[in-house]
Amino acid sequence: MSEHSELDQVSGRSTTGHEWDGIKELNTPLPRWWVLTFYACIVWAIGYWLVYPAWPLVTGYTTGLLHFTNRGAVAEELAKLETLRGEKMKVLASASLADIEKDPALLSLARARGKTVFGDNCAPCHGSGAAGAKGYPNLNDDDWLWGGSLDQIMQTIQFGARSGDAKAHEGQMLAFGRDGILKPDQITTVANYVRSLSGLSTAPGFDAVAGKKIFAENCVSCHGDAGKGNPEFGAPNLTDPIWLYGSDLATIEETITNGRSGVMPAWIGRLDPVTIKALTVYVHSLGGGK
Repeated sequence: MSEHSELDQVSGRSTTGHEWDGIKELNTPLPRWWVLTFYACIVWAIGYWLVYPAWPLVTGYTTGLLHFTNRGAVAEELAKLETLRGEKMKVLASASLADIEKDPALLSLARARGKTVFGDNCAPCHGSGAAGAKGYPNLNDDDWLWGGSLDQIMQTIQFGARSGDAKAHEGQMLAFGRDGILKPDQITTVANYVRSLSGLSTAPGFDAVAGKKIFAENCVSCHGDAGKGNPEFGAPNLTDPIWLYGSDLATIEETITNGRSGVMPAWIGRLDPVTIKALTVYVHSLGGGK
């Protein structure tokens, strides 16, 4: 006991000698179970420190006696999964795209694999449901810039569009205004004509004859005489209600003025051939594949 401690008459315990506003602190020992738990936690912490990665170093970290890492554990689980899928993946690899879609079991396997890969790699641009967004195509409809057959979809996934790959799609919308090919009034006229192709309203006093003439002289080489588009150049169909960037007059004028050159990356160096095949089948089966 300290020189200031005293025996508390109520509890029978000595005080610590500390007093605040007339309140004296009892010198009550911690419960034995609490002390034992505290010491057990210390022992546990030391053991955890020795067994698992714990302390950062200058160029790395202590790996622990078990050399465990979460990354390694995930890689191990993925390896086990690939082992389980191994034989089925071999069958998938040897089957043609058409044969996969004809075989319910292979189709189910390819769609399951493709859906996972789509969520990891394609959803950031096309959306988790593949409905797309402004500048990113909707993969659920039947409108395809580069073609919607199995082979065409696989070609697009493998090499992309304007990706820099030698086999990528390279079609590009010209900047008719920025490059001085068309004057502002001509751009407005042809933009109204383009809207008329899909049955959209046009500005009062719009000169359809002049619009058709400008379109014939500048646009038909890619979009065709009737504006139906051409997958060879990635030129969209201008007669349907599906618009990649928007159908309002201002947006169409912007497109004609500055052109469009969206990029899709090439996946051939990032995904293995079987995965690309599964992804192709998945995209094709979303509802818009031809």
